[in-house]
Amino acid sequence: MDKRLTRTDYLFALTFIFMLVCILGAFFYGLKIGQQKADERYANMMKASKPATKDVGAYDQQVLVSYYHTIFLPFREFQNKWFEQMNQIGQGNSTIDASAALKELSKIADDRFTTLQAKSMPASSPLLVQSHQSYLKSLKLFADGLKDLQSKANSMSAAQLMMAIDNNSFIQEAKTQALSAQKDYFESIVAWNETIDHDLEVFDPNNNANLDQWRAMNVNVKDLYITAKLLKNKTLTPYFPQDLTARIDEFIAAGQSQKLNVNDVNQTINLLLSTDAVRTGDFVKGKARFYSKEPLPQLPFFSDVN
Repeated sequence: MDKRLTRTDYLFALTFIFMLVCILGAFFYGLKIGQQKADERYANMMKASKPATKDVGAYDQQVLVSYYHTIFLPFREFQNKWFEQMNQIGQGNSTIDASAALKELSKIADDRFTTLQAKSMPASSPLLVQSHQSYLKSLKLFADGLKDLQSKANSMSAAQLMMAIDNNSFIQEAKTQALSAQKDYFESIVAWNETIDHDLEVFDPNNNANLDQWRAMNVNVKDLYITAKLLKNKTLTPYFPQDLTARIDEFIAAGQSQKLNVNDVNQTINLLLSTDAVRTGDFVKGKARFYSKEPLPQLPFFSDVN
């Protein structure tokens, strides 16, 4: 005898199916929401961990080259003349008219100041803007300091005049501004390097590097480290920072650091400076040996002695 389903049975069956559909729907909806939240969280994590990038083109090759020719080179011309005249005066050459030499230097500083004042760098390159301003301040201070000493230069001995030049507050600050400008320019080169190597490790130049840390740096980071130390020590040099970099690498490669028990970079810098062991062109001479695979912007002072 067939047993017919009652209305209650049908209602129970339909209710069960409806509940099952709701449960499955809720499950898949919850799964979708969970996946969306996980994706959003992951995207936020990736966004947070992504390093901030510099403006595209702020420190590209064209900008660095433009700065080299319009700002760096005119100051370099004055700097070369400065060291040439200081060398002549320091030797006590009787044929040198010290007052006339200082007058010539102050005129060159004024001329280069006028040249640089007419130039500008894009606001998108703040390191270069800052470097430009520091070079302007340096030239103005050099000119003022030299004019201050000019009238009494011939009444002093060579040693007295050199001491007066070294102790002149205008000239001391002029050197500091020049070194600060130099550091900013080399920091912009590191910024260029970061655009082609996002994993570049930049050593904080405010810290002191040991020799192992120095070996791990690439050449542009090494140069920035050198400019920071020259600024800290207020040491204006006739050669480029990269020349000192090359001499340090040569010093280490020759085993001199072990022989002389030199344990860090600062000791090496002080030793090389105190023994006058660095010359303009040392980088170019050592470039093929030490830096053939290093990324370098196409700037003249990385390939020519000038």
